[in-house]
Amino acid sequence: MTPMYWLMKSEPSAFSIDDLAVAKNQTTAWDGVRNYQARNTLRDEMKKGDQVFFYHSNSEEPGIVGIMQVVKEGYPDPTAFDPKHHHYDPQSSADNPRWMMVDVKLVKKFKKPVFLAELRKNPKLKNMKILQKGNRLSVTSVTQKEWECILEMSQKL
Repeated sequence: MTPMYWLMKSEPSAFSIDDLAVAKNQTTAWDGVRNYQARNTLRDEMKKGDQVFFYHSNSEEPGIVGIMQVVKEGYPDPTAFDPKHHHYDPQSSADNPRWMMVDVKLVKKFKKPVFLAELRKNPKLKNMKILQKGNRLSVTSVTQKEWECILEMSQKL
């Protein structure tokens, strides 16, 4: 099966690509997603081997900072069950989990980020989901053409 392409956002103050780089085996559980559409993507669509752009959001200059790979498909997010955790959801239980996560592994950190402003300037990316007005999802699909265009942009920086 052909791998799919995705973009996942994280605020660098919460979890950055540098945090992923120093994580055990450069792998982490992508927890804390609390949006139903993004949850459905994690649960139903993301598959082992899929490629993911790591996007730093809510930063001085937001942009794509590297590439990850899905290494474990969707499973219940245990942070939702822990009353002491800031991602706790009293409506979620181990018997009836509301929130899901995947595990990702660092593939590559870009030497220089592909900033949001650069993405917006590229006419080949005009339909990219992250660039659509009002899109605030933390997990979005990326077409193969968009993926290849962004890889090209990252190599020219």
